[in-house]
Amino acid sequence: MRGHCILSHGFESGPDATKVTALADVAERLGWTHERPDYTDLDARRDVSSLGDVVARLERLRGLAQAAAARGPVVLAGSSLGGYIAGRISLEVPVRGLFLMAPAIAMGPLPALDAATVPISIIHGWDDELIPAQAVVDWALPRRARLLLVNDSHRLSDHVAASAEAFGQLLAHL
Repeated sequence: MRGHCILSHGFESGPDATKVTALADVAERLGWTHERPDYTDLDARRDVSSLGDVVARLERLRGLAQAAAARGPVVLAGSSLGGYIAGRISLEVPVRGLFLMAPAIAMGPLPALDAATVPISIIHGWDDELIPAQAVVDWALPRRARLLLVNDSHRLSDHVAASAEAFGQLLAHL
């Protein structure tokens, strides 16, 4: 085993979503174990915010990442809100790398996205209707993150294979 990947789905998505499933397949092929936490119960908590219970998502990922880090190298990956929590948790738990798909850079009253100084790879759509591409470029620049901008929207539906390939490149370089 090379390490363990925790793949966090986006808001109102699920652990069987197309993108995180594609990442899981790549991780397995490259000798990494993986898990896909289910946050759907937390996303349903509309009374907390319009984006569900983000703090509880952070707590859930923190616990999983701490347990995995105690066993060996960890890579966190996430889509949109999943990318936000992956970045934030990387500041608290030692990780080897981050893979962010259409990452949420800002979350209202919560702290802006930040991440540990580790290899970071990002895929983002030029036509993302929720998170402007320029905001992601500006976030990636000081971190020297690898950034792939594609002709797609927030869901990256036309670039699942490209997302999986970029994730595989990150894992191969760790």
